Amino acid sequence: MSVTGDGGAVIAHAGSIGLRMLAENTGLTGALLTAMARRSFIPSVHDRGQVLTDVAVMLADGGEAISDIDVLRHQGQVLGPVASAPTVWRALDEVTDARRRKIQAARARVRRHVWAQLTAAGGVPASKVAGTDLGSTVVLDVDATIVVTHSEKELASPTFKRTFGYHPIGVWCDNTGEFLAAALRTGRAGSNTAVDHIQVLGEAITQIPMPYRRNLLIRCDGAGASHQLLDWLHAQGQVRGRTLHYSVGFTIGEKVRAAITELPAGLWSPALTAEGEVREGGDVAELTGLLDLTSWPAGMRVILRRERPHPGAQLSLFEVHDGWRYQAFATNTTSGTLQFLEARHRAHARVEDRIRHAKDSGLGRFPSREFAINQTWLALTMIAADLVAWLKMLALDGDLAKAEPKALRYRLLHVPARLVHGARRRRLRLPKTWPWVEHLVAAFARIAAIPPPH
Repeated sequence: MSVTGDGGAVIAHAGSIGLRMLAENTGLTGALLTAMARRSFIPSVHDRGQVLTDVAVMLADGGEAISDIDVLRHQGQVLGPVASAPTVWRALDEVTDARRRKIQAARARVRRHVWAQLTAAGGVPASKVAGTDLGSTVVLDVDATIVVTHSEKELASPTFKRTFGYHPIGVWCDNTGEFLAAALRTGRAGSNTAVDHIQVLGEAITQIPMPYRRNLLIRCDGAGASHQLLDWLHAQGQVRGRTLHYSVGFTIGEKVRAAITELPAGLWSPALTAEGEVREGGDVAELTGLLDLTSWPAGMRVILRRERPHPGAQLSLFEVHDGWRYQAFATNTTSGTLQFLEARHRAHARVEDRIRHAKDSGLGRFPSREFAINQTWLALTMIAADLVAWLKMLALDGDLAKAEPKALRYRLLHVPARLVHGARRRRLRLPKTWPWVEHLVAAFARIAAIPPPH
């Protein structure tokens, strides 16, 4: 076998063209063009909305650096002119704080159109908990993560994990997998900074189409256990026409430990697994009546979980003496069994998968020394996550609709194709022996059938 580099009419990563089409047909590309428009600037070739879309497609396709835009430039016979790496750098540098806010507003408008298509096709997916679903409740999961930087970047700093980098915080929609809002923060930013939680949650709620804001569930780990955040969540639940429940990790301090010692043994109930089965070695109980919660929001409850620690688990002195590992959370939900409410809170752990996926699609590596450019990169990472989520919901089914980004790239996005010209048409011919060719052809057809936004 001999290998040469003189082939033609072959398109690599042909499946990613579907993401580009998805951005165009949902109105995302046009919305970004409007957000980036400037009266005094008319680009000769590459409008900035298209450039931002192409970077988001590149990230969804697995690109890690701005130079990876050359993969899309290779597809120029299908996509048309694609910006070079220097042009991408210039476009990112042109995104000011005001334009980032316009980009967020553009994303919200496009999301309304996407969710309208979901509603027409049967509804927005329901969040799953303990073998059942939460119906029409839209679940927002908030969490922060460390992104290590290997060079000096603006506002990068030592982190609480003894690394160096950034400490972004984000909000994901558990129903759809969309990356709704995020804030890039310095590495020393606190895990339980209420102001940051409130900022990103407020932005995330505005991303949810208005009819779906009527029934919300906010989940957060122990980093959100502050009076300021819980007071804000309580106030959001008082908005007319809206029901907002929260499930927030609660710090186990001296008063909680004292209440645990007073808890009668008969009040413990078996915990549930993620499938809704009885969990061996895990129990739940309510501490509300044993705590003074007068300074906390009205109607707040504190629920406790205990389990036998796994080998190597780090326990407090109280837990070492007691032999159990404890976790507590606060909620304002008054209905449902303790077991279900605890399983609902524990499902917040799915956000770790969302973070992992985001780090695999741009969040894990920031390209610039300038903080402002890295903020724009984070915004495009959110768009990339949305494109993957929309692809799965609008164009795929079966196992592919549940696949992780890496699996989608391996099976669909990175498939090669041959470009054929004839009868004044271009035809992208996928290999007929490709195991998932029928799914990919169907996905292209479904994307093409998306009606344009009004």
